Amino acid sequence: MNSIPGARIETANSTADKERKGTLDSFTELAGRTLLAVLFLLSGLGKLGAYSATAGYMSSVGVPGALLPVVIATEVLGALAIILGWKTRTVAVLLAGFSLLTAITFHRNFADQIQMTNFLKDVSIAGGCLLLAANGPGLVSIDRHFAK
Repeated sequence: MNSIPGARIETANSTADKERKGTLDSFTELAGRTLLAVLFLLSGLGKLGAYSATAGYMSSVGVPGALLPVVIATEVLGALAIILGWKTRTVAVLLAGFSLLTAITFHRNFADQIQMTNFLKDVSIAGGCLLLAANGPGLVSIDRHFAK
């Protein structure tokens, strides 16, 4: 009997347990990256579908509509990079900054509850991106594949 409280006795199944945990972690990391990135992907693609309306909205808040191609590229390419796990830490930091800039530029009217909610959503997304930047993409990623 083990006299250390809380100590776990190693068994033949411990290797299988570690493999299962590794598989679950890998799936969870990929799912988390995908769920975080799909918002950027759909937003960028949506801007393509409503290009002139989006450019007009940007202009109405003082952002030149000529920047819209950069915005679309940031969202779509950034999302694909995060999903694939390519240059994940760098892209995650860039998307965090993009989200904070979006919050400050477009959603600062806190008297409007919808704008306040959108502001907090963007800040929360930035937080998720920063967590991704800190922890990396995980095992199922291009970054991990080339690190070997």
